[in-house]
Amino acid sequence: MANLRFQVVEEAFKKKPLDVKAGSERPYEYFGKKVFNREKMYKYLPKDVYEKMIDVIDNGARLDRKIADAVAAGMMQWAKENGVTHYTHWFQPLTEGTAEKHDSFIEHDGKGGMIEEFSGKLLAQQEPDASSFPSGGIRATFEARGYSAWDPTSPVFIIDDTLCIPTIFISYTGEALDYKAPLLRALHAVNVAATDVCHYFDPSVKKVTSNLGWEQEYFLVDEGLYSARPDLLLTGRTLMGHDSAKNQQMDDHYFGSIPERVAAFMRDLEMQALELGIPCKTRHNEVAPNQFEVAPIFEETNLAVDHNMLLMSLMKRVARKHGFRALLHEKPFAGINGSGKHNNWSLSTDNGILLHAPGKTPEDNLRFVTFIVETLMGVYKHNGLIKASIMSATNAHRLGANEAPPAIISSFLGKQLTELLDHIEKADKDDLFTMAGKQGMKLDIPEIPELLIDNTDRNRTSPFAFTGNRFEFRAVGSEANCASAMIALNSAVAEALVNFKKRVDQKVAEIAKDFEGSEHSATFHAIIDVIREDIKTCKPIRFDGNGYSDEWVEEATKRGLDVEKSCPVIFERYLDDDSIAMFESLGVMTKKELEARNEVKWETYTKKIQIEARVLGDLSMNHIIPVATQYQSELLTNVENMRSIFPVDKAAKLSARNIKIIEEIAERTTLIEKGVEELVNARKVANKIEDEHAKAIAYHDTVAPKMETIRYQIDKLELMVDDACWPLPKYRELLFIR
Repeated sequence: MANLRFQVVEEAFKKKPLDVKAGSERPYEYFGKKVFNREKMYKYLPKDVYEKMIDVIDNGARLDRKIADAVAAGMMQWAKENGVTHYTHWFQPLTEGTAEKHDSFIEHDGKGGMIEEFSGKLLAQQEPDASSFPSGGIRATFEARGYSAWDPTSPVFIIDDTLCIPTIFISYTGEALDYKAPLLRALHAVNVAATDVCHYFDPSVKKVTSNLGWEQEYFLVDEGLYSARPDLLLTGRTLMGHDSAKNQQMDDHYFGSIPERVAAFMRDLEMQALELGIPCKTRHNEVAPNQFEVAPIFEETNLAVDHNMLLMSLMKRVARKHGFRALLHEKPFAGINGSGKHNNWSLSTDNGILLHAPGKTPEDNLRFVTFIVETLMGVYKHNGLIKASIMSATNAHRLGANEAPPAIISSFLGKQLTELLDHIEKADKDDLFTMAGKQGMKLDIPEIPELLIDNTDRNRTSPFAFTGNRFEFRAVGSEANCASAMIALNSAVAEALVNFKKRVDQKVAEIAKDFEGSEHSATFHAIIDVIREDIKTCKPIRFDGNGYSDEWVEEATKRGLDVEKSCPVIFERYLDDDSIAMFESLGVMTKKELEARNEVKWETYTKKIQIEARVLGDLSMNHIIPVATQYQSELLTNVENMRSIFPVDKAAKLSARNIKIIEEIAERTTLIEKGVEELVNARKVANKIEDEHAKAIAYHDTVAPKMETIRYQIDKLELMVDDACWPLPKYRELLFIR
């Protein structure tokens, strides 16, 4: 065991970087090579079909099934020219990953031979077995039919010899069984709601787009060391392991020089990502040792989600090619930073206006304030749901630790924007707002410079921070599907904007008689009135202080914010009356779909903790205790030898240290064995619970805590047992291999 550990460590140190060269091409030259993008559509589709496809993509026009055959023919021609032999509907079931079933292009020709064929019907729809994916009871084994349907707004791409077609995944009875379908509905809802509000300021706006720029953090571990850690292999995190004497305390890894092997991996990853149309722009060392980040240029949210899911899969493949394993678990190592996926979110119009950015005129800035405040209103009203959207068994380890935001949703605005909202709230309304004839509107608020982006500080403890022209949702976990957070956030903001417009229109009707002949004046007075109300209402969500402090937990409770930390309990927020009413009113998800998804969430939580508990029990009994006992026997032999050579008093003195270690090993192994027995019994009790909700709570309350107790004893043994005997690669080896 010991020799194997030393061997894999030695081999890891000897590994050299692969020679990855981009050739003579510059990155922009091979961007999108493997994507059926607009350029390819223009080349391979008839002009009228191309124009109809662009109308579908840009304007949300309904896809005419009559053009599907023409699109499929063009796709197939392009695919065959690139060596493609198969196609698949690529979708995102409720497993946090992606799914695909590959079919070849070949069909019988009716004459005893084979031909290659790809029809519009095959492009538009397939029938995966819906009972084989998590469905929360919507589908059973005897009700297996489900459908995957083409999403034409996300371009088709090639992986190896397969044409991948992004799709939604729904049941035979129409319920969404994936992340993409409700995401598309949420994006439609926020588009409609935000466009309606934009018309107060600019009637020419036709569409509002939700944008997302994710920052993907991850760890790299040498593949040999990874394989020697069953806990990493089976759970994605280390279930035991004492801190390395040196980890991130020197802050020397963050933005440091990228190790040569890692740089080769990054170059390879970026080249392949760019070919798939993923606009990777940033790469750097993160704070923790062996932790890194990749980030793209922002994109439309649906496309950005697809690209993130694709990149995570690609990252794992490329890492193995370079002798690494990519770890996307939010907290693979205790005591150092975990990995997040910061979601930079914003709204923009079809004429290029960022709705969360200040402008040059009073009307522009009133629009800016409107969208800032209504975003805060949505996040405030549904702060528990927003937290539920990013919560998981894995992300729960990260939140509130080592620079990750706490499990309380709040928003950091910065000094300047905070003072602006306070001024609007408290100033006399008649002095705040006037209409000045032909000069237009005068808004007496502090100057909002165009470079507001440079006038906001950063707060790493804020889960939802304003960063100049967007909000950074920092609480999203590194292995999560961004769609979960984006569904909740865009829906919450859409509801707030719908409510805002309703109240403004009511207010205009009430005060119209006071502004005869000037509907414009009445509208802007109404907007100011409603904005002032909402600034006061959503004030509890604004917090610029230290989110890690105990005082904040107490203060957040007083403010009425959700401070729950139990993952299974947090999931309950999806089934609150306000949540159900919001999702149903916007057409994003039905109550039945929400209930089913929660069943999946509770079951997934239980299974993850269950697997971890089993792995920990196995490692404890079959790896740790035998090694500790073996070392204890060696010490006992040493004590006996000392007694046979030296006088009793001297032998006792010389053996005192070893005897102390022998006793401590006995005590700790006994506690571990007892802990494992209690862990197994707790699992047995929890497993008898039929209700998934109650079972998940039982696993959280009675199983998970026992794992931490066992780990504590094992980590203490690691410091005592001879290093040559310890069977598992240690943190100092896992985190500092280059």
